[in-house]
Amino acid sequence: MDNIIFELVLIFAGAAILATLFLYLKQPIILAYIALGVVIGPSGIGLIDNPHHIEQLSHIGIILLLFLIGLNLRPDRMAGLVGRVSALTFITSTMFMLLTTLAALLMGFSLVHGLVIGAALMFSSTIVGLKLIPTTTLHHKHRGEMMVSVLLLQDILAIIIILLITGGQEDNIPLTVSLLLLKLFLLTVISFYVVKYVITALYIKFDTIHEHTFLMSLGWGLMVAGVADYIGLSFEMGAFIAGVSFSTLPIALVIAEELKPLRDFFLILFFFSIGAQFDLLVMRDVILPGIVIALIIVLVKPLIFRWGFNLGGEKDYVSKELGIRLGQASEFSLLVAYTALVSGLIDQRSSYLIQTVVILTFVISTYWVINKYPTPISSEASRRRD
Repeated sequence: MDNIIFELVLIFAGAAILATLFLYLKQPIILAYIALGVVIGPSGIGLIDNPHHIEQLSHIGIILLLFLIGLNLRPDRMAGLVGRVSALTFITSTMFMLLTTLAALLMGFSLVHGLVIGAALMFSSTIVGLKLIPTTTLHHKHRGEMMVSVLLLQDILAIIIILLITGGQEDNIPLTVSLLLLKLFLLTVISFYVVKYVITALYIKFDTIHEHTFLMSLGWGLMVAGVADYIGLSFEMGAFIAGVSFSTLPIALVIAEELKPLRDFFLILFFFSIGAQFDLLVMRDVILPGIVIALIIVLVKPLIFRWGFNLGGEKDYVSKELGIRLGQASEFSLLVAYTALVSGLIDQRSSYLIQTVVILTFVISTYWVINKYPTPISSEASRRRD
């Protein structure tokens, strides 16, 4: 189908029906969207046989999610936390990469393929981690801020890896990293100055026109996200910077509440596109190693994170919860896999393995978190927190 309106009708009508069924069965509602993608996507009955444009559209949901998170975080507090968890993030990510690479080598993949698989799967999911944590915990409690800090630093690592894979300046890694950090610093400084001297003045002048306030907020978040992508960072990182710079305005929390429905609209498309990419016939050759590596990630990542957070001085119950909530692969894994495939570093089999592991860890991790900790989407009233 090439009719985008008809496809959206199918997705949201199907999501409403399947989500209702999943709630009756006391299953995580996120998995209903993934299941819908499997059922009506190319590997299912094929009502939507080319979900690529849906996938591209769905990334607006991730951009809005990071923008909203930034709106609720204090810049001074965030800067301190990022510095505190930088060593932890680098050490744990390296351990995840080595562990996954070793697992891939033991299953017969070549060294280069194993290294790419390890690099792709060492990150945790921003979208799953932040979607499953209560808003009050995310914005007003220490563990939410710690999670955001780790995920943002992992995003930086992911961008560095993608730059190296695509060619860039792989023969001069220090220069590549330095340029990346310089761009990040300049974008942050410029964003804060624009908000302080331009956007603030516009809000004061037109504060009675609600539509303009909403449009300016949304436009600012998407514009900075686009600039970040253009200069070699990422949409997500730019959206977060836009949100944090915007959080200095008194109206930030009001805008955050108004943007939530729009965010959820696009996140449904994101989880649908994840399911639509799953082709059981194509992935049957990697399903066994995929299950093994997925179980390694879901079981070992929480332990390593728990160790790392404990070492950093966190209380054990906080370290344990953070480890479990971060115990999955990342949507960035799919981008690393695609980049490596196009660059000729890996073959289709390795790419399918990464995709399989991402989907399996999303499912397993979601079940684990929802059945153990409070989440906004829990089917149990006692564990539902918004």
